[in-house]
Amino acid sequence: MSNKLFFSLFIIMTACSGNKNDYDATGTFEATEITVSAEQNGRLLSFNITEGMKLEALQQVGLIDTVQLALQARALGATKESIANQRPDLTKQIAATRQQLEKAEMEQRRFEALFNDKAATQKQVDDALSAVNVLRKQLEAQISSLNNTTQSLNSQVSATDIQRLQVLDQLQKCHIITPISGTVLNKYMEAGEFATIGKPLFKMADIENMYLRAYVTSAQLSNVKIGQGVKVFADFGGGDRKEYQGTVTWISERSEFTPKTILTKDERADLVYAVKIAVKNDGFIKIGMYGEVLIGD
Repeated sequence: MSNKLFFSLFIIMTACSGNKNDYDATGTFEATEITVSAEQNGRLLSFNITEGMKLEALQQVGLIDTVQLALQARALGATKESIANQRPDLTKQIAATRQQLEKAEMEQRRFEALFNDKAATQKQVDDALSAVNVLRKQLEAQISSLNNTTQSLNSQVSATDIQRLQVLDQLQKCHIITPISGTVLNKYMEAGEFATIGKPLFKMADIENMYLRAYVTSAQLSNVKIGQGVKVFADFGGGDRKEYQGTVTWISERSEFTPKTILTKDERADLVYAVKIAVKNDGFIKIGMYGEVLIGD
């Protein structure tokens, strides 16, 4: 065998041995993406974010016009106060009737004493008792009527309170708040534009905590467990890779056909199981970037 032929065979064998996979599965990197939409209608008075900006959770980044809602809240507050002022003062309202009843009861006792001394007739005693009973029933009816009026007004105050709380909730929703800490991926509106309920304002993602969605075969499935530590490689292209430590956080309960863009250790496998592997991003991993996972050495 000539030296030239031997050298050619050596190159081929070396290339073939170099093609051996040093990973068990591949996939793409994902992040928790959230699209933040408007919760109220109105003009965007401010919306100070840019794509790539890092935001903290519960940070206010914009404001929708609140003038009409603020006026509505003030009007409901005035209505509540007006209704509350209509509540009857029970003590004052029944004072006159109670005074008449006390006087009638004194007359009843006086006639009973006179009757015992043979100085008054039975009719006078009966008339005095009747007057007391009438005034007692009047007082009971008056108290019942005033209580019903008070309850009705209290119900109106409560209803107004609920309406005002609803308006205050709408006012709060005019403040555009970030639901999570993350980075702005896309901005869909600008300050001065008119927002409507449900219209997307921006999309953000937590790119510090990434996930590699990889696919393993049924043969590999027995070697994968939730909470298991694995090696993850970010593929930057051109043979440039970087290793990260990852943790398996989710394993699909259902098999699926291998996505066309995914390679498995056994390329003949048709059915695979998706797994998610949490990876702490150091700033180099991007959403959609290809990655590889080594389940075991």
